[in-house]
Amino acid sequence: MFVSHVKPDGDTLGAGLALGLALKSLGKRVGYFQQDAVPRNLRFLPDTEFVARAVPADLPKDTLWVFGDMSDFSRAGEYLPQIARENMLNIDHHLGNSKFGFLNYILETEASTGTCVLRILKAMNVPVTPDIATCILTTIMTDTGAFMHTNTTADVLRISAEMMERGADKPLITDWIFANKRFAATKLVANAVAAARLEEDGRYCWTVVDEAMLKACNADGEDTEEIVQHLRAVEGVEAAALFKDFDGAVRVSLRSSGKVNVQAAAATLGGGGHFMASGLTYPGDLDAAIVGVRAALKAEGL
Repeated sequence: MFVSHVKPDGDTLGAGLALGLALKSLGKRVGYFQQDAVPRNLRFLPDTEFVARAVPADLPKDTLWVFGDMSDFSRAGEYLPQIARENMLNIDHHLGNSKFGFLNYILETEASTGTCVLRILKAMNVPVTPDIATCILTTIMTDTGAFMHTNTTADVLRISAEMMERGADKPLITDWIFANKRFAATKLVANAVAAARLEEDGRYCWTVVDEAMLKACNADGEDTEEIVQHLRAVEGVEAAALFKDFDGAVRVSLRSSGKVNVQAAAATLGGGGHFMASGLTYPGDLDAAIVGVRAALKAEGL
């Protein structure tokens, strides 16, 4: 069983589907557990119709549970059944992974969890089909921001070219994830950016999306994904934060220009991620989150 993290993105889901498709080709029984539904922009990926919160009742006790793209077990969500640690394989590329699995395959220098999976598939000599290649390329494109982020190394580009040579459908990925946005999402970006604030002499930009804003734009949580990047792109901004105050929690997305370690800042508040892109769920109300996140970023040099 492959396990994706809550609020799934292209890396956690693409990595799991790639590994699942490969294992199916070897005659293995495969399942995909995910607490939340597959996001609209990822439903083009092969095998997504088999992703579910429900767990088959007839799973053997020695079933291997593979956790992908999560630094801690809690990222799987509250609906995951109890699993013995000896049945856990943890595959990830995040800084500060807690190594919660019995087996831990953590490569912090990889651009995505999907490229970690690719290394495993190559070691197993499993053929990379066009469907698998599309899943892997999706993980790369989502975690590099369509090759815009600084984790887009020469090796990443070589791997991406290899996936395209193996049949990965880059135009399909681009179309579903980057090129077609709901009008509601566009309105939400406009409203969120209009409400944004610049602080610390222009080095810090933040904004809030709450229930009222979502309702006014006829949007939902999936439509918030690109907002923090717009904040980070403002001239002179070294760190950006998006506070998502809905669904009964305050979740925070952080981005950095490279001068502020947002992973370290998030870690002090119970979150995690990467040096330039991290997130957390704040254990308090919105006002406390705004103060706490600012303090954590300032402690990291903002």
